[in-house]
This record gives sequence, C-alpha cells and structure tokens, in this order.
Amino acid sequence: MNDDSKGALHHIELWIPNLERAKDEWGWILSRLGYENYQNWSNGISWRWGPTYIVAEESLDLSSRDHQRTAPGLNHLAFNAGSREDVDALAGESAYHGWSQLFADKCTNAGGREHYAAYLMKSGGFELELVATV
Repeated sequence: MNDDSKGALHHIELWIPNLERAKDEWGWILSRLGYENYQNWSNGISWRWGPTYIVAEESLDLSSRDHQRTAPGLNHLAFNAGSREDVDALAGESAYHGWSQLFADKCTNAGGREHYAAYLMKSGGFELELVATV
C-alpha cells in the first residue's frame, strides 16, 4: 500500500511562556492563514489545517520563559501566505497582534530574486516567515 503522506509534516509543538498572549498572537496569524481552532486544554491550544496541526503549550516543564531564535533549536516557521499583497497586508496587521517586523528594509528577497517574504517576531522571541507563493 502506498502512503502519500509519508514525509509530510504531522504537527509542531511550541512551548510558549504565556498561553493567553499566544492565543492572540498565534491564533490571529494562523486563522488568517486558514488554520482552525482544533483543541483547547488548561495550558494549551492547537490549530489545524488539513492533517497538520500546531500546538502552543505553556508547559510546567519550561526551563526558561524566553525563546532564543539564534540558539540551537527552532529558528523560525515559514508559511505560504498567498500573493505579495497578502504578505504585505499580514505584515501590516501583525503589530496589532504582538508581532514586530524584522529586516523590513532588506530581506524580502532573501531566498532569491523570485522570493518575496515578510519576517516577523513575536513577543516570546519566535520568528515567523510569510512567503508569497503566487
């Protein structure tokens, strides 16, 4: 039997320092990208898009309240975000939801001449890349 999903991303679990803040910051961008609320529990939430889901959990086992994107581990997540106009609109709205824009003046084409993206960082130190795909 052929499994066409072999190798596809199943889920991502992010340990975050503040669940309520994450619900706004991550919930806003994920819902704008087509994700839907999937699960909720006392110290976590998840959003689903097709078979893939993203978890944000304020774990009791956190060893720090700060994420360092430049330390070993996760640097950023990158999402297909539609057209260049869609990327610009999301980047423009992001500040209202706790995100700040990184590299705004120099990295929209970091992946090459045809690559167009916005790079955002949220209050917990997580970086997000929104990539224009059309």
